[in-house]
Amino acid sequence: MLKPILLVEDNPHDLELTLIALSKSQLANEVVVTRDGAEALDYLHRRGEFDGRQLGNPAVILLDLKLPKVDGLEVLKEIRQTAELRSVPVVMLTSSKEEQDLIRSYELGVNAYVVKPVDFNEFVRAIADLGIFWAVLNEPPPGSYRYIKPK
Repeated sequence: MLKPILLVEDNPHDLELTLIALSKSQLANEVVVTRDGAEALDYLHRRGEFDGRQLGNPAVILLDLKLPKVDGLEVLKEIRQTAELRSVPVVMLTSSKEEQDLIRSYELGVNAYVVKPVDFNEFVRAIADLGIFWAVLNEPPPGSYRYIKPK
């Protein structure tokens, strides 16, 4: 069983476009969607509605910057401060081109910062490339290889 991709996105339009783009890349990974920062942290920490989910971390987290409840920078900060989550790749996927958001994301340990393209075809291509790179081509750190479901 491949590790899932965690998509944290509150905008319904961007969510739909991202899911379309990921499906066009033909990745076999499940895409788990959370719609705010608090829900994403619940998923990662296996608490609340996610307390029964299988063990293992996602292959990559595609994280929006501007989120309700807990913003993307706070989610990133908690991920990097949690030993079990620290090595999970995080890609900030945002509309923000503000320099302070970019700087702060890298200060907190983001692996990549991608500004969402406005053009649909560019958006699809960017997301497909992200998915393929992080879920297929990227070699994860030792101890974080694909989760195989026990028999």
